[in-house]
Amino acid sequence: MAENSSNSAYWSANVRIILISLVIWALVSFGFGILLRPMLSGIAVGGTDLGFWFAQQGSIIVFLILIFNYAWRMNKLDREHGVDEE
Repeated sequence: MAENSSNSAYWSANVRIILISLVIWALVSFGFGILLRPMLSGIAVGGTDLGFWFAQQGSIIVFLILIFNYAWRMNKLDREHGVDEE
């Protein structure tokens, strides 16, 4: 019974990490790059407006940060639940 509870806690934390990452990804790529671009057009970054920057480069940078963050958090979660690879 304790193993079932531990598995449930592990997968609950795993799904929470995934959902948070997906929300951040959608907000940055779709929200900032497309929906909020007119509101961000007055802010200059690197010679262009912030909305264009997010659409072209910012979303890619945030996506890479999310990948490394996910790997780090999953390794930490795996160690906490005793399912790490080492």
